[in-house]
Amino acid sequence: MVIRKADIDKDYDGVWEIFLHVISGGDVFSFEPDTPKADLKKLWFADKMDTYVAVDNLGKIVGSYYVKPNQPGLGSHIANAGYMVHPDAKGTGIGKLLCQHSIDFAREKGYLGMQFNMVVSTNEAAVWLWKSFGFSIIGTIPQAFRHQRLGLVDAYIMYKNL
Repeated sequence: MVIRKADIDKDYDGVWEIFLHVISGGDVFSFEPDTPKADLKKLWFADKMDTYVAVDNLGKIVGSYYVKPNQPGLGSHIANAGYMVHPDAKGTGIGKLLCQHSIDFAREKGYLGMQFNMVVSTNEAAVWLWKSFGFSIIGTIPQAFRHQRLGLVDAYIMYKNL
């Protein structure tokens, strides 16, 4: 397994495959399940994002993350991040590898903290993973997410000092 900086020209389709699988369930990300492929550039590869991919030994992209400033200007010292793992690779530890890599990267970039603005409360695996890396729930947004199966559910704001 290698985690490397993403190349938009080379990695776009591999990241799109993961992105499409993850958002299609409408249960963990706020992106519309029918988001068009052309929108991936602004959603996952925007200029202010540092995007990485996890590539398995066969050369397949099995996960991706981005790190970006949580806010512009005077709030840019706090990182924000997003993570996706290919459904075929869930439960193999790739999420842990991506999280650790992103924390190390954010520290190297000089971020002082990392904040997740909207962790869906019913995404128990993600909440557990982020807590295992020292993130705390610092707020709950009531009924912030329109879960495609469960209706309105809470979302958490999670934070880790770097």
